[in-house]
Amino acid sequence: MLNVHSFESLGTYDGPGIRLVVFLQGCAFKCLYCANPDTITFKGGTPTPNEEIMRKARNQRPFFGKTGGVTISGGEPLWQAKDLSVLFQELKDDGFNTCIDTNGNVFNDDVKNLLKNTDLVLLDIKHINPDWHKTITGKTNETTLKFAKYLKDTNTPTWLRYVLVPGYSDQEDYLHEMGQYFKDYSNIEKLEIQPYHKLGVHKYEHLGMEYKLDGVPENSSEQLTRAEEILSLYFKEIIIN
Repeated sequence: MLNVHSFESLGTYDGPGIRLVVFLQGCAFKCLYCANPDTITFKGGTPTPNEEIMRKARNQRPFFGKTGGVTISGGEPLWQAKDLSVLFQELKDDGFNTCIDTNGNVFNDDVKNLLKNTDLVLLDIKHINPDWHKTITGKTNETTLKFAKYLKDTNTPTWLRYVLVPGYSDQEDYLHEMGQYFKDYSNIEKLEIQPYHKLGVHKYEHLGMEYKLDGVPENSSEQLTRAEEILSLYFKEIIIN
């Protein structure tokens, strides 16, 4: 049984191929730019049995092809790692590709067990600098980096994701530092630059929450190109989503 916020059918941005994306409820990060602030609280959500998720996956299997499958996102899915491990075992037994989209802020034996049946991890790196990371999320990046190291040590296929926020996560020195930090992680297949956007701002208004990046502009094409140039020095493949 998982506490689910929502489902997205036929997703194309959350791992390889076409995917069923399951968004779980609850996250300890308070990212300033979170596009789904309604998933942050651990209250709410819909308790959903594995059988329902498996039914949806089987119904959509004809669209998955050779590379598609099921991605669990959030919120932060690793808070439910113990129950997720049961679901992922069922998915693998039924031949589905499995993917976790995570910020890596939960790392314990349940997470290690879950990774045994995980084909791909989408790891959201918010910032390489711990102080800037805390400014953006409210937490340091210590656990995230430990989690990343474990992915390297277990050779778990990983795509890094990085939201490029003007004035917050686009500093060139820190982009180089991040590249230097991860350049020898042979399990990292690519890095996806996520342009900063304001598509979720209306949700803050609806929830009565303050959107703290109100005056921050979206990325210029020059900013995205410069970030791509820098990060291309360190990673096999760079994608701008």
